Amino acid sequence: MKKRITLSLIAASLLLGGCQSAYYGAMEKVGYHKRDIMVDRVKAAKESQEDAQEEFGDALKEMQALLSHDGGNLEKAYNKAKDEYASAQSAADNVSNRINKVEGVADALFEEWQNEISEISKTNLRRDSETKLKETRRSYQQLVKTMRRAESKMSPILTALKDNMLYLKHNLNAQAIGAIKGEFASLQSDISDLIKEMNISIDESNKFIESLEKSKS
Repeated sequence: MKKRITLSLIAASLLLGGCQSAYYGAMEKVGYHKRDIMVDRVKAAKESQEDAQEEFGDALKEMQALLSHDGGNLEKAYNKAKDEYASAQSAADNVSNRINKVEGVADALFEEWQNEISEISKTNLRRDSETKLKETRRSYQQLVKTMRRAESKMSPILTALKDNMLYLKHNLNAQAIGAIKGEFASLQSDISDLIKEMNISIDESNKFIESLEKSKS
């Protein structure tokens, strides 16, 4: 517990300072290496995608409820849909931020690994380390590719949701709702595709985390 608190304090103070190299160096001094940080950041990115799946699904449900609204308080239904849109936007921002952090530590890890390979004097050990570096980098590149592909599907959905919210904001009546009903099927399909892509990315994350943790043991 004490070590966890120490790591949190170090992380908070150094990240506020904005110096990544100092952050990695300080973490390494307490036994927390770039590989460990990378595992944690991939896990965090995976969790952010799981959260985003839920938020986008909720946004879809509330939009469907709004479009199916029949009597009652229309403004209340609109506000719920608007709140879910805002939550989906926040979740999308978090996904992008977490992926950026994965890329940041990956660059530092691979650079360090490559530099340290040159310091290995025995040919067989150096060759083995080079092979493992290539394998890990190839696995990482596939991981980021799937993460970014899923990420890219969020923006068009958010744009469509925002358009709907802005249109309805000043035209909140049955006629206006009818005008955007035709777009719902497309939105539904897009969110379904997003969730599928995120599932692929989450699976890749699990495989990558497993491979890194296995290489430590």
